[in-house]
Amino acid sequence: MNPDRISACTYAVRLESLDLTFQIIAGAGCRKVDLWGGLPNYSNDPAECDIPALKAKAAAYGLTIANLGTYPGRKIAEVGYAAEMLEMTRAIDHAAFLGARSIRVCPGHGEDPAIVEGLIPFFREAAAYARSKGVYLGMENHKGSIAGNPEAIMPLVRAVNSPYFGILYEPANLMACKVDYKEAYPLFKGWITHVHVKDSHWTEQGYERTMFGEGDIDWAWCIATLEADGYAGDYALEYEIEKVVPIAEGLPLWVQRFQALA
Repeated sequence: MNPDRISACTYAVRLESLDLTFQIIAGAGCRKVDLWGGLPNYSNDPAECDIPALKAKAAAYGLTIANLGTYPGRKIAEVGYAAEMLEMTRAIDHAAFLGARSIRVCPGHGEDPAIVEGLIPFFREAAAYARSKGVYLGMENHKGSIAGNPEAIMPLVRAVNSPYFGILYEPANLMACKVDYKEAYPLFKGWITHVHVKDSHWTEQGYERTMFGEGDIDWAWCIATLEADGYAGDYALEYEIEKVVPIAEGLPLWVQRFQALA
């Protein structure tokens, strides 16, 4: 696999300066970065985030932006269609300027499949705009969202019916929801726009994230299956065990282990 398809998420250092964040990620051997959607990392609001300066700072560390971890779509019920579409178009425009292939979007709040019908027009418009900018939209498989329920989210994906709108495939999050990520995959096949990479398992104490390669996620299977099915997007290492092993120490090992599988 081309190393340029491997990135690292900034969630573990989301409260640190961008200089320290980019230094750690570049030092781990990554060439791309997935920016968390919150300051000091990133904001859709141009009054809060200087996008050209952000791009230049990443370039100074030899990095490009792979994905914006924004959540447009999440507040549509609270702020209304027009206001949330403004958030969406801003995120898409910024991604296009930064050279990011994709952004994370959110299908509103809650896990009730009944919300799907009301979301279809919004995401059809968003997907059409994203297509015009060459940016992919992905809904992360996450607890608390219908995207964490494969059977609930796919009617929305199929109704929007755009190659620029689909699933941010996250096997470990599916495991946290007690959903079999291998069994879910056939539903998502052909609609995956981005991939988050981390490892985890269930123990007697509950769900636990682990070092990459030390949990129960079969990443060799995931990579082989995605590649065989023509997935052309990025793989974002989502380091979320910074309280156990500091990211500067652990992320380089994740990169090495992932590259060995890929």
